Amino acid sequence: MNSKSTPPISKEDKLHILMFPWLAFGHMIPFLELSKLIALQGHRITFISTTKNIDRLPKLPRNLSSLITLVKIPLPKVEKLPENAEATSDLPYDKVKYLKMAYDQLEQPIATLLQETSPDWVIYDFAPYWLGPVVAKLGISSAFFSIFIATTLCFMGSPQTLMGLASDSRTKPEDFTVPPKWIPFHSTVAFRIFEINRIFDDVTGDDENIPATYRVGASVDGCDVVAVRSSYEFEPEWLPLLEEIYGKPVIPVGMLPPIPIDHDSDDDDEEWKTIKEWLDKQPKGSVVYVAFGSEAKPSQTELTEIALGLEQTGFPFFWALRKKSALVDTEEVELPDGFEERTKERGIVCTSWTPQLKILSHDSVGGFLTHSGWSSVVEAIQFQRPLILLMFLVDQGLIARLLEEKKIGYSIPRDDRDGSFTRDSVADSVRLVMVEEKGKVYRDKIREVKGLYVDGDIQDKYVNNLLNYFTLHRRRVKEAK
Repeated sequence: MNSKSTPPISKEDKLHILMFPWLAFGHMIPFLELSKLIALQGHRITFISTTKNIDRLPKLPRNLSSLITLVKIPLPKVEKLPENAEATSDLPYDKVKYLKMAYDQLEQPIATLLQETSPDWVIYDFAPYWLGPVVAKLGISSAFFSIFIATTLCFMGSPQTLMGLASDSRTKPEDFTVPPKWIPFHSTVAFRIFEINRIFDDVTGDDENIPATYRVGASVDGCDVVAVRSSYEFEPEWLPLLEEIYGKPVIPVGMLPPIPIDHDSDDDDEEWKTIKEWLDKQPKGSVVYVAFGSEAKPSQTELTEIALGLEQTGFPFFWALRKKSALVDTEEVELPDGFEERTKERGIVCTSWTPQLKILSHDSVGGFLTHSGWSSVVEAIQFQRPLILLMFLVDQGLIARLLEEKKIGYSIPRDDRDGSFTRDSVADSVRLVMVEEKGKVYRDKIREVKGLYVDGDIQDKYVNNLLNYFTLHRRRVKEAK
């Protein structure tokens, strides 16, 4: 992708697009990456989030700062939402519903902002299920941008099914452990019972919580077009099926691998310097990088088995560990007694923020033990790091099934009912993927797919396709008036 200069664009075809992601970094970052790619084509972006989140976003490339305006909007206070919690990473899972309640109170401020700015398009996330009708009333076109892949969306069903209005709506956790009848081809994509049990409250909802499934259904129902963080190269059969299920245009926007930007202060970054010095000393392809995203926190039992499994492998490791799921989390998990002392010569456990992209790009990394969050998967493919999968929340199980089908990732064996696993299964899985002959398929496949899935020219093609759709749609709307 050419990020050195923005091409000239005629005033008539210049778009103003407003971006409104959910308050999770796994959502905000892909929205920001898409914003950058759109701005590279000369279009204007207004990117909205809460005050604290805007301050925590990565710095914009200098050449795009005049085209992307970051707008801070105060998050309303809600009872039971801890002070200063503005993103899912600030909260344990059971308190995220209060963040959604606060987010829902942004409806009026967003409507006012839309009236003042009159963008050509609004691109919004699943959480503001109320935004589609607001935008339509103002005569503005809208796209629901899903950071969930097409496979996940297909599995969850039509807007009517998601909103509980269809006769085929699923009501029991067991209903989600088999592929639904509307998938016409063979697939192993389904939840395991422990995976759906962990998130079932977000399927059914409660007195305090509008379920995520309803939000997705209403967001799809209220938009003009659906954009998906995926590609036909990755999901050739799922994307056309999704268009059929939704009955409206579905446009993949590519995988959105992070665009490298100039880091003026990289050489002075003491934390990265220390990490790099350690990585430089390790043999090529020998290090296991372990990270489970900004939201997942293993239980104490899970943490113990992961740690002792890593110790068993004998491999060097770098572990980005969240001991607490948030500042307000009172249940801090602890590493096994003596673990850090026993592994200090070959392992690093980092409990602060870690530069994941830089670590994954280092030649010493030979495998990535991950929760299979989509952003982490894309980054692993970008740097050709084979995947060992250990899922915790949301659609991670569905992503893992698809990666398994494609031989891009290997899941640590677990008990289907409770999700438990052993240190032996952790050690065996890491060894299999990183060095054993049986795991060569995963090492070969991740190298093979990089050019297919995260190629810069392919990425540009998808963004241009989306922008062409937006431009033609705007012309048709103007002509109709």
